[in-house]
Amino acid sequence: MSRIDLDDLPPRVAETLAALGAGEELILVRDGAVVARLVAAEAAAPTRSEPVAGLSPEEEVAEVLDHFGSIINDEF
Repeated sequence: MSRIDLDDLPPRVAETLAALGAGEELILVRDGAVVARLVAAEAAAPTRSEPVAGLSPEEEVAEVLDHFGSIINDEF
C-alpha cells in the first residue's frame, strides 16, 4: 500500500483531501483521463488507553517515553 503524508503535499491539495467526509469520492484526472478513484474511509475513533495500575502520572509518562524510544530505535 502506498502512503502519502499530507504535510508533503501542496496546501490546497492537502486541504481538499483532509476535507473529504466518510464515503466521499475523489477522482484523480490526468490529461482528461481518470487515473484513480479514492473513497474516504470513516475515521477510526481514537482509543483511550487505560492507565497502568499502580503507576503515578510521572511513572506513566516515563513508561510511554521508554516505549516510544524503543519503537524509534527498532525502526532506525
